[in-house]
Amino acid sequence: MTSTPPPQGAATKLPPPSPNGSAPPPRSAPQPPVRPAARFGIRSVRTGLIAGVVGLAVVLIFIIQNARAVDISFLGAHLRLSLAVALLLAVIVGAAATAAAGTARITKLRRTIRDDRHTP
Repeated sequence: MTSTPPPQGAATKLPPPSPNGSAPPPRSAPQPPVRPAARFGIRSVRTGLIAGVVGLAVVLIFIIQNARAVDISFLGAHLRLSLAVALLLAVIVGAAATAAAGTARITKLRRTIRDDRHTP
């Protein structure tokens, strides 16, 4: 089988037919990759539990090794408490401040995305 070539300057959308008379199917639009569903099974729980126990052991060792009392002065307040407790309180306050800032940022981004979807 022979086919006549298209006229000069004409654009073709399909490839020319193959010698056996069949043409490949037209290409479809690329599909976005499918993300696998999040798995949360017993393995994840066990891993989290082991990590928590190890973390607790590290914290207990830290408290035992830093049990001596220290004087703390902050904005006119004077306290006397364990060095370990003072450092743990500082870490907790720092983590809370970081979590608050991150939550505010994520909330702002979600609001921006929601507003952009509803804007015509």
